[in-house]
Order: sequence, then C-alpha cells, then structure tokens
Amino acid sequence: MITYEEVCARLFANADAGYRDFHKKLLKNDRLNVIGVRIPAMRKLAKEWKAEWTAFSAFSDEYYEVTFLKCTIVSMLPFEAYCKELDGVVSLLDNWATCDCFHAPCVRKRKDEYLPYLEKYLADGREFVKRFALVGLLHDYVEEKYLPVIFDAVRRCGEAPYYVMMAAAWLIAEVLAKYYAAGVEFLREKCMPAQMHNKAIQKARESFRLTSAEKEALKRMKR
Repeated sequence: MITYEEVCARLFANADAGYRDFHKKLLKNDRLNVIGVRIPAMRKLAKEWKAEWTAFSAFSDEYYEVTFLKCTIVSMLPFEAYCKELDGVVSLLDNWATCDCFHAPCVRKRKDEYLPYLEKYLADGREFVKRFALVGLLHDYVEEKYLPVIFDAVRRCGEAPYYVMMAAAWLIAEVLAKYYAAGVEFLREKCMPAQMHNKAIQKARESFRLTSAEKEALKRMKR
C-alpha cells in the first residue's frame, strides 16, 4: 500500500514552480497549498494509483494536488463504489479546478440513477458542491431528455455565489450551442439574475457552434 510520504515525494518530483505560481493565481484561494503539478501529470499519476483508493482515503488534504488525486481516483471506480465514496470527496471541493475536473465516466450509462445525487448537491449551501452538480449536468446531461432538469436546476440557483453563477451560465451556454431554440425560450423567461443571464449569452456567443445570426439575436437579448 502506498504511503502519503511516497505520494508527496512523487508530486514534488513533478512540480513546476512557474506553473505553481500561475495556477495558484487562477485558483483564487489563498488557503490552498499548491505544489505545482500540471493536470495531465496528475491524471497520469492517478491512473498509476487507481487501485490505491483505500490508502488515499486516509491521506491528509494538506495539498491541493492530493485532494485532486483523491477525486480523480474515486472517479475511476465502478458506479456503485463511486457513489458510495461520493459524499466524502465532494465535501473536500474548495476550488473550481478540482470541481470541474472531477468527472466519472461510469455515470454516462447510469444517468437516471445518478441524478438524485446531483439533485442533493444542487440543494447544498456550499459553493463548490453546488458548482459540482451544475458541472455534472453539463458533462453528462445536455440532451433533450434532460433539458427540463437543467432549466429547473438553473432556476433554483437564483442570486448565487460567483462560481455557482459561472457554472450555471456555462451550462445554459452549452444548451444554447446544442439546443438553440430551447435555450432561447428559457432566456425569454428572464428567470436568471441579470449577471447570470448576460454571462450565459456571452459564453454562448463565444462558441463556434452558433451562426452569426444566432449570435446577433442573442446579443439583443442581453439585459
């Protein structure tokens, strides 16, 4: 069984001081201890250690990278095991990068079974737990069948903390890119706060998947 000291030694061996300083600024969380390992390198380490979840589950979360590895290793578990460990690792989320990269492939074939977990996290008061739920919808549920679920989730966000607001806007922008008419109909409800509404339009207009005419129509819908 791997030890915490061995994990930290490997992480520091893969550290990049310049990337550490750059990434820490992007994370905007002064409480995080960042070693400076690039995400592709961490994913490679997670694959190497994917059978080590029992050891990792007991490790300290002193470093951002260790928590990132915990989430990545859990995401590689089979569906039932993943769901069993989910509450514990979701409670560790404290930044957008770990949150947005935490995605389990096993969910894709079990979407209806997994949805209650996202519903629970959408109702959670913690900023990054709620963002995790919204990003989860974005990763796996942007299809016609689940549009009512998505729209209801965004309606419930209301005036939200920054990272929740941005995730909701990103989610609606993705809907606009894939289901433009349904997305426009939702925008016409004006049920989102103005900042979220406008950010969704901005992000959608940045997409190469929309036509120039669609982008101009969206621009006129800004509030």
